[in-house]
Amino acid sequence: MSPDPGTFHLTARDGAARAGVLHTAHGEVPTPAFMAVGTRAAVRAVDVDDLEAVGADMILANTYHLHLRPGADRIAELGGLHEFWGWPGPILTDSGGYQIFSLSPKITEEGARFRSTYDGAMIDLTPEGAVRIQELLGADIAMQLDVCIGLPARHEDVEAAMNLTLRWGERSLRVHQREDQALFGIVQGGVTKGLRAESAARTAAGGFVGFGIGGLSVGESREDMLGALDAAFAELPDDKVRYVMGLGDPEGVLAAVGQGADLFDCVWPTRLARHGRVLTAHGDYNLRRAQYANDPKRLAEGCRCHTCARHHRAYLRHLLMVGELSTFRLITIHNLTYVFELMAGVRQAIAEGRFEAFAENALSRRELDLGH
Repeated sequence: MSPDPGTFHLTARDGAARAGVLHTAHGEVPTPAFMAVGTRAAVRAVDVDDLEAVGADMILANTYHLHLRPGADRIAELGGLHEFWGWPGPILTDSGGYQIFSLSPKITEEGARFRSTYDGAMIDLTPEGAVRIQELLGADIAMQLDVCIGLPARHEDVEAAMNLTLRWGERSLRVHQREDQALFGIVQGGVTKGLRAESAARTAAGGFVGFGIGGLSVGESREDMLGALDAAFAELPDDKVRYVMGLGDPEGVLAAVGQGADLFDCVWPTRLARHGRVLTAHGDYNLRRAQYANDPKRLAEGCRCHTCARHHRAYLRHLLMVGELSTFRLITIHNLTYVFELMAGVRQAIAEGRFEAFAENALSRRELDLGH
């Protein structure tokens, strides 16, 4: 008998770092894992075959955007998000809280009111509505609607957002019905350790099968972020997955894994690719620089991705400088390969009891803009 959706099994520990398996209706996800962001049911510049080739396990789509275009009802009529997208593996849908935050919404007890980024129409989204949309989409993991605020912020504002998120979480649980979908709660509380601990304890008591850590990577320092994670993780159950939302740079991911984080997502590797920035284990660099115009080397020494197997820096820079669209796909393939291989290395290091040394070595090699 298959485990219930959202069930999490730990397979190894190394200090606070943990490796495990997250079970979903569309397959298992080895953790720690990074999710590529496909906001509108598309990861920018690559298709689902590319995602399978680079080693993606679970990918992310956005409830807010898909609700507005093309509409959750339409996607449901067309067979659900997996069929619509053509992706056979697990999908997580963000509830849209962060996107709503960026639109300066009016937040009330009932929900959020904001204007559509597409046509300016007034949109109302409630916790119940966010659950309904995600059930129509058919994602393997759905997220409750939360209240995200920018940092720094007044203590009373952070506390109010945390408490409203908790009440919205209770409402989300009451209406969630889809048995093949796991619903995750979201921990808020800014960088105040006491609020983070309170939010985590109360969210855990609600009965969610997994937890997102929201409201970080919104202007706080790395030290404050890690302090908030430490406070939250101390109150979360050990046998449920912990997802740090919106975090994706190697330095941040490695630090968070070291404290016990399991899942991550970020547009970082794909967005940088579209600007010509190449990610490597030895540091990142911008391919637009003139020094690469005659460079016959691959994007990264030893990289096994499709791009590095066929093309050198000089050719890829040429495509970038003349605006050839294929260059965005080629660099994105490379950047995603780097991130997924880093995560595979993290999982192996945890299993072998050498995560701390692995992380220190990985960080010491990543000196930016060395020129390679």
